[in-house]
Amino acid sequence: MTRIAVFGANGRMGKVLCEAALISPDTELAAAYVRDEHDLIGTKVQHFIHQGKTEVTFSAESVIATDVDVAIDFTLPAGMKKHLGLALEQNTPLVIGTTGLTADDMAELKQAATQIPIVFSRNFSVGINLLENLVKQAAKTLSDDVDIEIFELHHKHKIDAPSGTALMIGEAIAEAKGWDHQEVAKFDRSQDEHEKSQKEIGYSVMRGGDIVGEHTAYFATEGERLELTHKASSKMTFAKGAVRAAKWLRNKPNGLYDMQDVLGFRE
Repeated sequence: MTRIAVFGANGRMGKVLCEAALISPDTELAAAYVRDEHDLIGTKVQHFIHQGKTEVTFSAESVIATDVDVAIDFTLPAGMKKHLGLALEQNTPLVIGTTGLTADDMAELKQAATQIPIVFSRNFSVGINLLENLVKQAAKTLSDDVDIEIFELHHKHKIDAPSGTALMIGEAIAEAKGWDHQEVAKFDRSQDEHEKSQKEIGYSVMRGGDIVGEHTAYFATEGERLELTHKASSKMTFAKGAVRAAKWLRNKPNGLYDMQDVLGFRE
């Protein structure tokens, strides 16, 4: 039985993560953390979830309980860095789904992973991680005159744009092509009066309503177009993937892993 703690348990994603920990075989919700001095501290998690049964109450995030096997964090970057420090103090393995991380944040994660095992992914959906492999194959197989674009849609509350998943897809394509992603990524064409280069990955973003997440990689050339699309209809898709990662991470050696490792897709 893997005992899981969830940071940001009162958030939209946090509540779904709590449910996933409760309904998944061989896992248990051990703790549900919220910010220190939050009004929900001491309140039963059961009052706020739709699936699973638990007597766990929301508690302050000042320390990770010693009986927690793995903690999951899908909070914002500032919160994630605080929780990373707590995980290091308690030597607790950590699953991280926070997006919008900077290069310095990633360097901090890599350093922390020398002391504790960490799974970091910008998307925990099994389907998205399969899509990552498919776009690599497409990029390697199609001719160099193909035009590559990525289009993503999310709900209006999502802060970062493009999404971490869109960047993950673009980086996978750039890797397959042997390109430097930072050099070929195109985020804004409003002031660009040149025609599109083949050595370019364009990004388009839509924010609106309650769209959970849609991502499409387009490979267009003269006479044909290949579209590889993933559509998520429920946050539970990501939560189940994170819980799967938590079960996999337990008792793993220190290191920085991702969902490709969890799913056995790593080449």
